Amino acid sequence: MSRFSTEPDLFRQEIASYISDNCSAELRGIPAGRREVCWGGKRFRFSSDAQRDWMNAAAAVGLTAPRWPEAYGGAGLSREQEKIFREEMRKAKAPSPLESFGLWMLGPALLAFGTEEQKTHFLPQITRGEIRWCQGYSEPGAGSDLASVQTRAEDRGDHWLVNGSKIWTSYANHADWIFALVRTDREAPKHKGISFMLIDMESEGVSTKPIKLISGMSPFCETFFDNVKVPKSYGEGISSIVGEQNRGWDVAKHLLTHERTMIGGGGGGGILGGRSLGDFLNSLEDGVMDDPVIRSEAMELEIDSLAMAMTMERYGDMAKAGGVGNASAMLKYYGTELNKRRYELLMSAGGAYATEWDGPFGSTAPEWLRTKANSIEGGTSEVMLDIISKRVLELPSK
Repeated sequence: MSRFSTEPDLFRQEIASYISDNCSAELRGIPAGRREVCWGGKRFRFSSDAQRDWMNAAAAVGLTAPRWPEAYGGAGLSREQEKIFREEMRKAKAPSPLESFGLWMLGPALLAFGTEEQKTHFLPQITRGEIRWCQGYSEPGAGSDLASVQTRAEDRGDHWLVNGSKIWTSYANHADWIFALVRTDREAPKHKGISFMLIDMESEGVSTKPIKLISGMSPFCETFFDNVKVPKSYGEGISSIVGEQNRGWDVAKHLLTHERTMIGGGGGGGILGGRSLGDFLNSLEDGVMDDPVIRSEAMELEIDSLAMAMTMERYGDMAKAGGVGNASAMLKYYGTELNKRRYELLMSAGGAYATEWDGPFGSTAPEWLRTKANSIEGGTSEVMLDIISKRVLELPSK
């Protein structure tokens, strides 16, 4: 039985009270770009007692994963209840209690393909912030052509012997575990010899090396596997492989729809701090919005951003009925291109000030540089357009 009322108005009152009682005032109202994000995991250090208490309180009633079943650490909310929860979070200006690739990507894959033992073992740990995951997909020779992965896992009886490397593994140097695509059948066609494997980052032979970006930040890493022994089972029924052996491509595609939707829905954080573009530009003292060209472009972006937000809501409802499938390519393409436009305008509006790293336009330059990666990660814009043309619009190939 749900911890909260199913009646919408009563649920709104309950959830607003819960946020008010458990999310300290010191955490609220901080612009998104200045918040200390709670990632969880064994090595994570909370920025304050208030941050720790908010995560623990939210996890205790499943609000770190509102839509997941209660049996797996979620709150079991309906789509309507989740919308109300998000609305009340915005009203309270409360930060997300937990951010996690486990919540955004691995969790949905386990819910769809995992065994009951895998779900009951890993999912509650994710919702409680006890385990932090990273994604091992791309390789130096397998980026957009992801099915060409060469990291191999050899069957050694009671374990797999993994060798190879991954690249662009976000925050791998902070992660406890990695979900990775590995080749378990080197003779099979490239899409059919891949397995989706869960690997402990503390295993002997696993190492990481940060990649410094042009923005000056380093969220990405290279990850190396040198004769890593991965048990076939982490306990009774807890296989290290999700889904069927050699059918990892099915799991990978499902996960990518969530990743692409997540990336496409990004934007509005950073220097904007969750504010609209117009609100941010109006807050500046140098009369930026007096320029008719800037004002016109800002209004156009505001309208497009609202349209994108409503589209994301619509597809969220569609996901409840069975997922968005290849339509995630449309969301990813448009969302990332929209975010690039947003920061191009910020750079234009700021002029020379936008190139500074400390001032009214603060982190605009590194954030603008970071948006370039949005159209590469999770599948390039060119690949997204190819998917849209072939699998959504069903246009004929040349």
